[in-house]
Order: sequence, then C-alpha cells, then structure tokens
Amino acid sequence: MSSSVTPKPVSLSGLTEMEAKEFHKIFVVSFIGFTFVAIIAHILVWSWRPWIPGPNGYSTAMLTTHAHLAVAYVASAFT
Repeated sequence: MSSSVTPKPVSLSGLTEMEAKEFHKIFVVSFIGFTFVAIIAHILVWSWRPWIPGPNGYSTAMLTTHAHLAVAYVASAFT
C-alpha cells in the first residue's frame, strides 16, 4: 500500500515555489503601485498645504498663489 507519488516540497508558508513566486510578483507590483499613488498624494497635499510654511505662514501656499493668478487671468479676459 505504498504510494509511488512523492510529496511536493512545502515551505514554511505552505506555498510551493511556483505559488511563492507568483505571490511575490503580485506583492511587488502592488507595493510599487501603492508607493506611486502615495507619492502623487503627497505632492498634491504639499501643493495644497505645505508642511513647512513660507515666511508669511500658510498664506503663501502654492495653491493659493495659483488660484489668485487664475482668478486674475479670468477677470482680465472679461474686461
């Protein structure tokens, strides 16, 4: 009653080598995607409200400056 099938080697995680490689590939791609999204989010938040304010405090935020320029540009188009 001995079986001629040899058991597959199993790692500590319980995954075969092929499954572990597939999991690792998905993990790396997900990590890179998450990191990219986090970097973009940090850039957008920095442009909205910098963590280190300028000499006049948060009134010199980049978004505020650009908003004033945009309003002035639109206003000048109608005058």
